[in-house]
Amino acid sequence: MKARFRYRFYPTSQQQQSLAQLFGCVRVVWNDSLALCKQSEKKPSSTQLQKVVITQAKKTEERAWLSEVSNIPLQQSVTDLEAAFKNFFHSCKGKRKGRKVGYPKFKKRTNSQSARFRIGGFSLKNGGVYLAKIGIVNPIWSRSLPSEPSSVTVIKDCANRYFLSFVVEVQPIKSEAKNQSIGIDLGIKTFAVMSNGEKAESPSYKKLDRKVHKLQRKEARQPKDSKRRNVTRIKIAKLHNRIADTRRDFLHKLSTKVVNENQVIILEDLNVSGMLKNRKLSRAISQQGWREFRTFCETKSEKFGREFQVISRWEPTSQVCVDCGFKWDKIDLSIRSVLCPSCGTEQDRDKNASRNIEKVGMGNRHDYKRAQRDCQTISVAEPCEASSITAPSGR
Repeated sequence: MKARFRYRFYPTSQQQQSLAQLFGCVRVVWNDSLALCKQSEKKPSSTQLQKVVITQAKKTEERAWLSEVSNIPLQQSVTDLEAAFKNFFHSCKGKRKGRKVGYPKFKKRTNSQSARFRIGGFSLKNGGVYLAKIGIVNPIWSRSLPSEPSSVTVIKDCANRYFLSFVVEVQPIKSEAKNQSIGIDLGIKTFAVMSNGEKAESPSYKKLDRKVHKLQRKEARQPKDSKRRNVTRIKIAKLHNRIADTRRDFLHKLSTKVVNENQVIILEDLNVSGMLKNRKLSRAISQQGWREFRTFCETKSEKFGREFQVISRWEPTSQVCVDCGFKWDKIDLSIRSVLCPSCGTEQDRDKNASRNIEKVGMGNRHDYKRAQRDCQTISVAEPCEASSITAPSGR
């Protein structure tokens, strides 16, 4: 299986100028190719685009500076555009799973920049990485590469940080797990409630959010294309990076712990795009990174030989008693614990859901339809059933 290893590096002032020129050339090639595709009745092939926007463009006065950088990242830019169009067409025809992919867009100078080198355009030399027509850059090797990389991508984010992203081949690791299975219920304040009783609290982003809002209001009052507005934009980007780094560090540690200790990891398929339509919770939900956590668990399960499962979003995991299988009516989100009218057990809402997720994933769920026939269903929200609901503990 293939994996990415990312390292930060600090280029010299001369290398920064060379990288800025490289990023500009890659961006121009992408935009010229996209403009040519929009003007044509039939989309040109990747070979035809490379011939027009690279080979022939170098012979003109307007694009003569394209020959000052390596040709490999320019060709790769056209190849990436071809892949973007392929994903767009497959998404329109329903051949691609997941959310619909939009039409490729033009690249901007203020967005993050990247350039990809294939074999022949880079090499590892004496603890550094040689990039064609750039020189040797020295990344901070936080860990060693498991094998020879097949490509490297030079990235400059919106906060002017530089990274090298290597694609390498990784061999799966076989190891024994302590537990057989675990079900995980994802939330907002309590990020994850495990079926074994453990809870994982998500980091707080409130302080950084307030700083972002303050700087965004300041940016809105500043003139466009001014130096002060650009300084404010970089400050906002740095704060967003701090939030993303904090979230990614938390998700990596939690997913690694879950995958190392359990043989079968079971999650619920959440309709995140539908949840984001709730204006009161959309910002809090988007900051949690539920999809990113699912991706981490899935890739690490493949690496360590674990089994990863996702149950249907229509399973009533929060409405069924995990002990007796009795199905309650729909309860409000403010109610955090329920006293089951069938077996008399007080169930914590999140822990009950996580245990139900584990049972459904392992195929051991209750026949709650039969349990409904034994006991009459009464809405827990009615005043006569006040004893079925304990005081909300907050979330």
